[in-house]
Amino acid sequence: MALYTWSGFTEKGKVTQGMIDATSTREAKLKLRSQGVFVSSIAEESSTPAPSVKDISLKRFLGRVKLEDVTVMTRQLSTLVGASIPLVESLSALYEQTDSPAMKKTVAQVRDAVNEGLSFADALSQHRRVFSDLYVNMVRSGEASGALDVVLLRLAEFLEGQHRLRSKVGAALIYPLVLFAVSVVVLFYLLTSVVPKMVGMFESMEQVLPLPTRILIGMSDFLGATWWAFAAVAVIAAVFFVRWRQTGQGAEKFDRFRMNMPVYGAIYRKISVARFARTLGTLLSSGVPIIESMRIVKTVVQNKVMEACIEDSIGEVMEGSSIAAPLKKSGVFPPIIVHMISIGEKSGTLEEMLVKAADAYEEDVETSVAGLTSILEPVMIVVMGLIVGSIVLAILLPMLEMSTIVR
Repeated sequence: MALYTWSGFTEKGKVTQGMIDATSTREAKLKLRSQGVFVSSIAEESSTPAPSVKDISLKRFLGRVKLEDVTVMTRQLSTLVGASIPLVESLSALYEQTDSPAMKKTVAQVRDAVNEGLSFADALSQHRRVFSDLYVNMVRSGEASGALDVVLLRLAEFLEGQHRLRSKVGAALIYPLVLFAVSVVVLFYLLTSVVPKMVGMFESMEQVLPLPTRILIGMSDFLGATWWAFAAVAVIAAVFFVRWRQTGQGAEKFDRFRMNMPVYGAIYRKISVARFARTLGTLLSSGVPIIESMRIVKTVVQNKVMEACIEDSIGEVMEGSSIAAPLKKSGVFPPIIVHMISIGEKSGTLEEMLVKAADAYEEDVETSVAGLTSILEPVMIVVMGLIVGSIVLAILLPMLEMSTIVR
């Protein structure tokens, strides 16, 4: 079977395009004709691209695959494999059901690689931008143990949990961010458009303006004359910050700074710990060896400070140490998570302890974020009201003085 990219017209004359699976160009055209599509152009897509174009193909197609598509595919594949349907047939069924062109192409390439004799894990490893090391290693473990459907189900639950936590945190923070952005725009408009129009009237009053009004006019003149400089400085600072953040030392310093920030630092630390516990627990329960699991966790935790701690812990675990001992010595992980890991190691229930710890920390993160936003929203509204009120008062004061003089 080959993958064909096509474009054409429907019976109503509407332009359409897509991809179809067929053994030949003729069969692809016949399939499309039976669907009421008149093909204007069709070309075969290579399912195993040559090395010279592989990176381009991945960048063009696989970079657009969404986490939601991978999660849905994983859960569906778990159901199909659990129903004793052969892997190649399961992947073919997924190909027919998938709407995303990028996901469709990925599934077709993986299916063809498996059909040619590669293991499922090796086929997935050819698409690292879509399937992470965690995903590939868990699938490899599932294939080796004969419990691929169970591992895929755990993977789907893991991905759904990570997406759910990220969505809840993002949804809770989006309102304060939007409110802040609107506030900045409103203030900029008032200072650069409204206030300058009032200056002429103030100057015709031929009297000393109140101090708040003079300060407001000075701020308006300064911002109106130098806003471009502020914008340029902001852009340059952002570029330098991003480049510094991409260096190893800069990333570690920035992550350490975030962990020590008041209020936000506690939430950021909890998110990192929850991600560490959830990932490690999922890998261990899927049969991935402890050392390999910790190496994968190091790439998933997205915190350079914790990455360094995990790297040191890997060396000590390889020398025979427990997991809890080096984590406790680092001082980075909270005592409660270290204590739960220690109990899990002693009782042989490390996977369950890690999952319970992840559940507790994720719930704590949701509660903390909800509490933070419930405080931020009224505070930002009050601050914005005070600022706008001060501007309005500074504009009205000269008018009030003028009306007093007229009387």
